[in-house]
Amino acid sequence: MSQILDFESVSVIRDGRAILGPISVTIHEHERWVIVGPNGAGKTTFFQLASTNIHPTSGQVTVLGEILGKCDVFELRPRIGLTTNNLAAAIPDDERVLDLVMSSAYAIVGRWNEEYDLWDESRAISLLTTLGVRELRERRYGTLSEGEKKRVLISRALMPNPELLLLDEPAAGLDLAGREDLLKRLDALALDPASPATLIVTHHLEEIPLGSTHAMLLSNGSIVQSGLIADVLTPENLTAAYGIPITVHQEGGRFFARAL
Repeated sequence: MSQILDFESVSVIRDGRAILGPISVTIHEHERWVIVGPNGAGKTTFFQLASTNIHPTSGQVTVLGEILGKCDVFELRPRIGLTTNNLAAAIPDDERVLDLVMSSAYAIVGRWNEEYDLWDESRAISLLTTLGVRELRERRYGTLSEGEKKRVLISRALMPNPELLLLDEPAAGLDLAGREDLLKRLDALALDPASPATLIVTHHLEEIPLGSTHAMLLSNGSIVQSGLIADVLTPENLTAAYGIPITVHQEGGRFFARAL
């Protein structure tokens, strides 16, 4: 099984302080990972490294076989599907939804002079259908609800048929019905063997899709535990990461946690 993402003794230092690392972890194809941990644990920094948006201070990050600092990240990024709050904020309100999804094939935001054919349009519509928002394809991005935006951005992330899919808190800000509907669609994606290796950052265990195989638990920039999800998301590990007693249980394959 080939490596998709490899961190080797990676650290990120800002203002003389290590905000991540040193950490070492490897993600392989067909694996479905989640990253959890308290605020300030290093989740966002890890995500930025994986998406090639920053470089490590020390150590080596290899993404899809390419070493950061020794490759052209602009050639690498189209192979990565990505959703982040920063990306969402950068999208013009008047961008047509169909154009927004199709432009992901060029790893750009905002349609310009690039050309698309019927295959591009067909794939974009198919992905919007899968995420339950096909009827929005002619709408402007700024007119969408928060839940609609989340689904459109995931469709966009899948458009280039990526080898690595990175989702930053995909269910954040959704109401209960919107969250559960989105999670059903993420469940199907995670359970599909044809889907790319996936890395999801979340604050809430109940937002982890069914089919997730591995987890990384971060705290204070270090890995508390990583590996098979059932071995990582235990009361003992979560208590150590969050600094308060936590109990965990599973129901219907979903994880649920609460403080004691």
